[in-house]
Amino acid sequence: MKYDFDRVVPRKNTNCMKWDDTDAIFGTKDIVPMWVADMDLPIAKPITDAIRERTEHEIYGYPIQKPLSVIKAVIDRMQRLYGWKVRPEWVLLLPGIIPALYTTVKAFSCPGNEVILQGPVYHPFWSAIEDNGCHVSNNQLILKNSTYEIDFEDLVGKFNNRENSLYTPSHPKLMLLCSPHNPVGRVWTVEELRRTGEIVIGNGAIVVADEVHSELLFHNAKHTPFSTLSEEFEQHSITCISPSKAFNLPGLYTSAIIIPSAGLRKRFLDAKKNFVPKVNVFGLIAMEAAYRYSDEWLEQLMAYLHDNLEFLLDYFKRKIPKIAVIKPQGTYLVWLDCRKMGLSPATLQKFMIENAKVGLYEGSLFGPSGAGFVRMNIACPRLLLVEALKRIECAVNNMRN
Repeated sequence: MKYDFDRVVPRKNTNCMKWDDTDAIFGTKDIVPMWVADMDLPIAKPITDAIRERTEHEIYGYPIQKPLSVIKAVIDRMQRLYGWKVRPEWVLLLPGIIPALYTTVKAFSCPGNEVILQGPVYHPFWSAIEDNGCHVSNNQLILKNSTYEIDFEDLVGKFNNRENSLYTPSHPKLMLLCSPHNPVGRVWTVEELRRTGEIVIGNGAIVVADEVHSELLFHNAKHTPFSTLSEEFEQHSITCISPSKAFNLPGLYTSAIIIPSAGLRKRFLDAKKNFVPKVNVFGLIAMEAAYRYSDEWLEQLMAYLHDNLEFLLDYFKRKIPKIAVIKPQGTYLVWLDCRKMGLSPATLQKFMIENAKVGLYEGSLFGPSGAGFVRMNIACPRLLLVEALKRIECAVNNMRN
């Protein structure tokens, strides 16, 4: 089946946060919203067909929380994509990855402990740590030649030189890894992941890998699940996946959390008891349909997103040279370096809203090193992308020097 991603699907007045809540978030309705990570593109027909078939039943009662067919769909996908032999008991289904992040911090750290992340990074990483009474240990990524790299020397230091720690004398027990990375778009290499694991696991900590963007890859980039690198890594890590990003299902709040270690799994389950709600019936239906029957749609989607990205790269290079694009290897999110504009984070956000009339995520939301950047979602019809770029071009090129 051929999908028409150029078609603009009206989303206003559908209780849509991205389009209907702009007044509350940006203070105006007169913007092109390109901030939150959901797509303005129609989803795969097998998913809508599966949901429609389920709606024809007249009762929507409590669903089984580990339906065998859904668990099998997760297992089969991991085997087919990565050759990873996941066992049924390893798979837990949760209503999204953010609850999983909160649960892991609760399960594997105590209030006052440090938890490692790599800023600038998806903002719930920060809140999951801080809301659990823990402290962020920021292994800040290094921007070198328009590419972000891991600061391994600093990562080693997180486990040494504890006399310099502001908080606890004991080293961190947990690292939150974003792979592929949101917002900088890096797809980590096997060598980078292995070195990360050797440092973190070698020092007695575990790795929680948020791999929600793992099927959104550009330019022959290859995603490697962290847990697949060795049996030791598998037994000291937790993998979080979901069809929410690749198959545009964020509103159905369904994720799979893969925990091979029985000991880690028990601690996770104990931590989420009476804390994390159950998965809804339609999220389960959609997950299975996405993982089993929607690859044709995903292939067409990635071709479309690739063309959107190439169009954007060319547009900024030719018409908005004051903003540098950090070319993503994965995700449909583009990290834009606006530091040459010379604006503070608050002023940059105000400029994009009031002058450009485009709704973007301001970079400092992802950590201090995000100041001067903005994040743009390019998973939309080309018409909307062109409109947003034209608005940014006009506003930036009309700035007073």
